[in-house]
Amino acid sequence: MSKISLIIKREYMTRVRKKSFIIMTILGPLLFAAMFAIPVWLATRDSSNVRTIAVVDDSGLFSQSFEDTKNLTFVYPGQDLEASKKGIGNKEYYGILYIPQLDLDDLQGITLYSEASAGIELQNRLERVVESRIEDLKLERTQIDKATLDALRTNVSLREINLSSGEEKAGSTGLATGIGYAGSFMIYMFIFIYGAQIMRGVLEEKTNRIVEIIISSVKPFQLMLGKTIGIAGVGLTQFLIWIIFSAAIYTLGMSLLGVDADTMAQMNQMPAGSSAAELSNAQRAVANVQEQFANINIPLQLMTFLFYFLGGYLLYGAMFAAVGAAADSETDTQQFMLPVTLPLVLGLIVTMSAVLKDPNGSTAFWFSMVPFTSPIVMMMRVPFGVPMWELVLSMVLLVLGFLLMSWLAARIYRVGILMHGVKVNYKTLGKWIMMR
Repeated sequence: MSKISLIIKREYMTRVRKKSFIIMTILGPLLFAAMFAIPVWLATRDSSNVRTIAVVDDSGLFSQSFEDTKNLTFVYPGQDLEASKKGIGNKEYYGILYIPQLDLDDLQGITLYSEASAGIELQNRLERVVESRIEDLKLERTQIDKATLDALRTNVSLREINLSSGEEKAGSTGLATGIGYAGSFMIYMFIFIYGAQIMRGVLEEKTNRIVEIIISSVKPFQLMLGKTIGIAGVGLTQFLIWIIFSAAIYTLGMSLLGVDADTMAQMNQMPAGSSAAELSNAQRAVANVQEQFANINIPLQLMTFLFYFLGGYLLYGAMFAAVGAAADSETDTQQFMLPVTLPLVLGLIVTMSAVLKDPNGSTAFWFSMVPFTSPIVMMMRVPFGVPMWELVLSMVLLVLGFLLMSWLAARIYRVGILMHGVKVNYKTLGKWIMMR
């Protein structure tokens, strides 16, 4: 056991002392925030470009239908379509919306001309304006008052109350989805990053023949287990530091907005539907989010994340170590990477489709039980509420899957780590597993 601890210590200390680890640990939360903020900023920047759309209306029905917006200007050139097309070449117009003579019961021929693809946002906006005008014309034809029709339309906003714990607690599907997706994606990313580190570390030691000296003192299984656990400690350390940084940033942001314990108590004492005029909009918004967070079992979220993070990593870490031991170069590892990474990708796909559609459906249940996909799928299910027996069963199966995969990987590792210049395929791996 002391030999394994020495290997763990070496793998851990070697990596946490690297400048790359320190830099990524500090910049990690900022990079994650930028990953979500930059697309929003770019979309906002792009939307600031003003585009001019020429409307060629042969039907005469849309003369007052198109209103200018912040980034769209509509003009009526008063020319036919062919003459107006020259305006696109001369950069006078971004595009031309052509509306021919229309039959309200058979709308054909409405066309948008532009030099490049106009984009889905502009197309949808133009379609909505045309559809709204056509609806108004049909209402006039059927002598139905539009104001009466608008008065009949009703928007309903459902309030969520969860009864799973025996108490009535406010629920939030959006918040639960965000928390679940964040947990699933982080596990997915960490397994790939640190699993690849194990594979490259094993491959480097094998290529440099360092491993031949190491295994003269330790057993191959001890070496594989020590490397896997040591690198797991690196990932866990980085994650815990990120939690501390995020909590500090959150606390600082709350204090800047003036939302403290007294503000939360004040919000809780307000009757339902109160306008809370004495609080700012920012304070009410943040306090609202805090109230929703209070109804989510945060300790359970963290506990399950740590378990599935470690369990999923150890399961896949053993597989990555076996791949590194079986190959002679990083190029040779590609043939074995698909069976290793495919379950991870499948778990993420199931999470974004079946689990979001029905977190407690049969597809979500079975994929959260299979050890290869449970770390990702179960993390999406937990915020929505999972029966304790399902959670325990999933954890037990993950532990059993890790033990079985570690045994299989060790059988490959003990032989492959000393093999050089041998062309390895799946048949060879099978022989190594059965070899005594």
